[in-house]
Amino acid sequence: MGGRTKARTEPVMTGLMEGAHTVLEGEMDLHRDFAAEWALSPADIEAVRKAPTCVAYTNFLVRAADEGSFPEVVAAVDPCGQGYLDTADHMADPATGEHRYTPFIGKYTGEEFRESVAWMRDLLDRCGEQCPGEREAMREAFLTSTRLGHEFWEMCYTREDRSV
Repeated sequence: MGGRTKARTEPVMTGLMEGAHTVLEGEMDLHRDFAAEWALSPADIEAVRKAPTCVAYTNFLVRAADEGSFPEVVAAVDPCGQGYLDTADHMADPATGEHRYTPFIGKYTGEEFRESVAWMRDLLDRCGEQCPGEREAMREAFLTSTRLGHEFWEMCYTREDRSV
């Protein structure tokens, strides 16, 4: 919510609220469906302990939203959507037929999600143009988010220990 509350124009506030709605309604439905397929209840999900990398990434995003300027928030959030799009695009290339990840690929390569990612990237570019004094802070937020996002996806391969 930090980005939305720091936005100064109605179109930007609306765009950010639409993005939040997309996450809460569309994306979370996908994840709830996956959980149901694996017989996980909402209580099971709430009881899951986040891996340290996931904690670091989400804490970074929350801190950026709370403490950062609006351009910093945008720079921190932008790589998140791009990461999901890139991952789903990469998965779609070799995917054939229906399989358990077909809904994930469809959601994150779909036109609505692509438009959301493009809108955020455009907002990031506008912030950089309109706020040249914020560019270094934006750069740091973007690079940190990108690094943490990469580590987030790497957790799948490394099977990071959650008991730490």
